[in-house]
Amino acid sequence: MVDNKFNGYKIREITPADNASVASIVRYNLKQRGLDIPGTAYFDSCLNDLWAFYSGRDCCGYYVLTDENGAVVGGIGFDKINGIENGAELQKMYLADSAKGKGLSYFLIGFIEEKMRENGIKTSYLETHTNLNIAIHVYEKCGYRRIERPADVGHSTMDHFFIKDL
Repeated sequence: MVDNKFNGYKIREITPADNASVASIVRYNLKQRGLDIPGTAYFDSCLNDLWAFYSGRDCCGYYVLTDENGAVVGGIGFDKINGIENGAELQKMYLADSAKGKGLSYFLIGFIEEKMRENGIKTSYLETHTNLNIAIHVYEKCGYRRIERPADVGHSTMDHFFIKDL
């Protein structure tokens, strides 16, 4: 079982009350990197209600990171992906500025990879953008390797694609 606590921070499943906080964190981060444009998660139709998107479906989930006061300061999710047998996509990993630089990205990735394994996932896929250079560094440090652009991508603006055997 994966640990859901790290230095006063906790991970838990998203609730409807978390939707606005998570959407705000995602959009803020993308805007800061010039990615508040079509073809990114900024315009995902489900972003304002991630709880509904991930709820009641098999082999997916979204989790929020809370600080010592219970405030949502980040999140991460996964969902089954077509084209990769026993594969899932690591999705929407973003942190509020107050949570950056503390090793929490590594904690979130370790957590979501364990959730994937618990759901029978053997391969984790993700897509990101050159402008998210810190995220790229984190993914590579976590053992993700670059692959060529797949024929079918979730966000057309993304230009870096990674995979990891779990």
